[in-house]
Amino acid sequence: MKRRIRLALLVLIALLYAISIPWYRPGDAPLRLIFGLPDWVAVALGCYVAAAILNAAAWLLTELPESEDDLDEPLGVRTRPENGQEKGASS
Repeated sequence: MKRRIRLALLVLIALLYAISIPWYRPGDAPLRLIFGLPDWVAVALGCYVAAAILNAAAWLLTELPESEDDLDEPLGVRTRPENGQEKGASS
């Protein structure tokens, strides 16, 4: 359930970033001010704030391992050599 909610939040974040781009606005549209900012700037800032809040919620739903031992191979790095020696080490 958490995984689906997190995925939905990530999709909403992507949509907010797409909405924040003022490509919907005609080039000859008159300048309107919202909170002292051009309307397209106010919409973009609102989208970025909403994306930050949704991103925080998505991270709260993300399950992280308790310790490094819970990871299979942390950061894709092998921590223990298979035969007890490092690769390329000569005896």
